[in-house]
Amino acid sequence: MPEWLRLAVNSDDPLPPIETIVTRMVIALLCGLCVSALYRATLGRGRKNLRTLPTTLVLLAVLIAVVTLVIGNNVARAFGLVGALSIVRFRTVVEDTGDTSFVIFAVTLGMAVGSGCTTIALISLPSVALATLIMSQFDRRSLSTQPVVLVVRCGMGLDPNVLLAPAFAVHAVSQTLVALETAAKGATLEAKFSVRLREPGGLLGLLNDVLKIDGVQGAELKQPN
Repeated sequence: MPEWLRLAVNSDDPLPPIETIVTRMVIALLCGLCVSALYRATLGRGRKNLRTLPTTLVLLAVLIAVVTLVIGNNVARAFGLVGALSIVRFRTVVEDTGDTSFVIFAVTLGMAVGSGCTTIALISLPSVALATLIMSQFDRRSLSTQPVVLVVRCGMGLDPNVLLAPAFAVHAVSQTLVALETAAKGATLEAKFSVRLREPGGLLGLLNDVLKIDGVQGAELKQPN
């Protein structure tokens, strides 16, 4: 092999065996896939555009593992890579801090695997996954307790609180009359209630029961502004 090619291919710094490099790359890929799957199952659920970030999480874990392998224990190489990577600018706005935490999670796992701290990566992966699943359950419960706005139109002379009491007793934890006004040139009374449902999926049941009440001319449910 020519000297110039040997110098270009080989490095003075000792590299891990090929088997070690391949193993770390495979582990980094599996960790990235786990992070991506965890994101899809928690924060990614219900997102309209779920194409780029899960793929980015997988690639980040693998690429950071490669960067960590390249750096090794060479401080000069570390500073050189920092300078080279600082040229890259990402201008995509991250939707929330939860997405940012998953990016940091993928980067951390890739760095741990690339530096040979595979045990730390394998232990932290289920730990962070468990914490994410627990907090996502709390977030869903808090969202399910958010009040909805029920708009009911009934005939003049009827008390909306009395009229809707049976339906509220079945489907609502609490309800508050927030607005009362006339409609259809004074022929109809329109009442707006802030309602907290007993069940997250009880919207349709409440609406159906309200529409079955005699005297109710129309009803609709709205999310609060």
